[in-house]
Amino acid sequence: MKRLIFVTIVIALVAIVLIACAPAPTPAPTAAPPTKAPEVKPAATATPTQPPLPPRTAKGGIRKSTSGYKGTLNLWVLGYTPGNAFANPFDNAIAQWHADNPDIKVEITGYPPNDEGFTKLTTALQSGQGIDLLRLPSDRLPQYVRDDLVEPIDDYLTAADKADILPNVLDVTRLKDGKAFAWPLWVVPMGIYVNKDVFAEANVPLPPKDWTWEQFVDAAKKTTFKRPNGEQVYGFSGFVDPGVINTWGLWMIEDPSVRPIGKDGKFGFNSPAAYAGLQRFADLALVHKVTPPDFGSQKDSDVKGGFQNKQYAMIVDATGPAAAFKGAKVNFEIYPHPTVKGNRLTVGAVGLIAVAKIKDPVKRQAAMDLARYLTSGEVQEDVPPGSNVPTGFYLAPGARKSVKVVGPLDKFIPMLPDMWVTPLVPEWAKFTRLFHPEYQNILFGKAKPEEAMKRIASEAEKLLQTR
Repeated sequence: MKRLIFVTIVIALVAIVLIACAPAPTPAPTAAPPTKAPEVKPAATATPTQPPLPPRTAKGGIRKSTSGYKGTLNLWVLGYTPGNAFANPFDNAIAQWHADNPDIKVEITGYPPNDEGFTKLTTALQSGQGIDLLRLPSDRLPQYVRDDLVEPIDDYLTAADKADILPNVLDVTRLKDGKAFAWPLWVVPMGIYVNKDVFAEANVPLPPKDWTWEQFVDAAKKTTFKRPNGEQVYGFSGFVDPGVINTWGLWMIEDPSVRPIGKDGKFGFNSPAAYAGLQRFADLALVHKVTPPDFGSQKDSDVKGGFQNKQYAMIVDATGPAAAFKGAKVNFEIYPHPTVKGNRLTVGAVGLIAVAKIKDPVKRQAAMDLARYLTSGEVQEDVPPGSNVPTGFYLAPGARKSVKVVGPLDKFIPMLPDMWVTPLVPEWAKFTRLFHPEYQNILFGKAKPEEAMKRIASEAEKLLQTR
């Protein structure tokens, strides 16, 4: 409830605010999907090239570090691959940072938005080597705070920072002794991406934005068809992985009680309402046949590539892909989740930039200065919409009053009052790994939701109640 209140406050302020362990290997699912999907053609942006960066001159302001540090800072960025929609904004920002701080070199390491990527990130933090700052979603922060792998930021917050950062967003990072442990970057809700060209090809009118689950299913059925050349088009897909919650909102919307931690403190997915929601969602594949055959085990690149290549009419995803789709000139719209029994819900997290444990106080100050810049209105001025950064630096609704939202990201703003934020518990990553194989088996039709959730209920409660 606290997290929902926080989001409600964010939307109330949106008139002045304009912008996603020590992990063990992911357990294999107990069953494989019954058939293999046809190969998805790579998206036009699948193998991006590094574009030339515009020339930069020093501008001053918070861009100039006060640390006096000379050396290298290692920045890890979620979803970064040179040339892609996540990389271009950071590359442009770092180019400006270097112009103002010629003695500080910033090396960027990308890691993928899946369990493998978060395992790589955690290993780097535990080793204390090659990582100084990291972009991460809020659900990963509690473990890093518990394991003393990131620095508190309170001593580095200026009066201007405190006046600019939305207090309730900053409160999300206060996990130990009332201290904040990361610089808030953005709020990340999930939405439904609709490929308007696929709808037009199938001669299906776009549904209303206040659509119901029944209208969503009807649209997915009508946009599942075979082209004259034999190519199969599917109405819906989404990325399923223990590192993400992209698809969860579509079945958690069944009832407000369907949450990992119920009001009684017990495992909230082990309930009749959760069984119904999970089965309703699995029926997209098992009954309605509107998803690709390997739905539930697809790669993230295949989901996004299939949407961009007009093989999927709809996908569920966060704000990040909007920039890539806009840059690739995909004709798309962004919808809220359909309602179920009048219930409205999306899921999401708060994107953060944290500073790893750094013994050298001068280097630590430089890292904090860079984190401040990368979450500020100044970086947005330096990386505006256009050229190789279609939506500018910010890829989602922002955490500061000084940040502006540009289209199409403004389409996510109406979803914020209905956003549920993942619970901040240290063992969240272990819980998602426990849940994931059973979730896959439900989607593959190899297990009923009730038996799958009962099987993990006891262990899930232990993990989710670890504070």
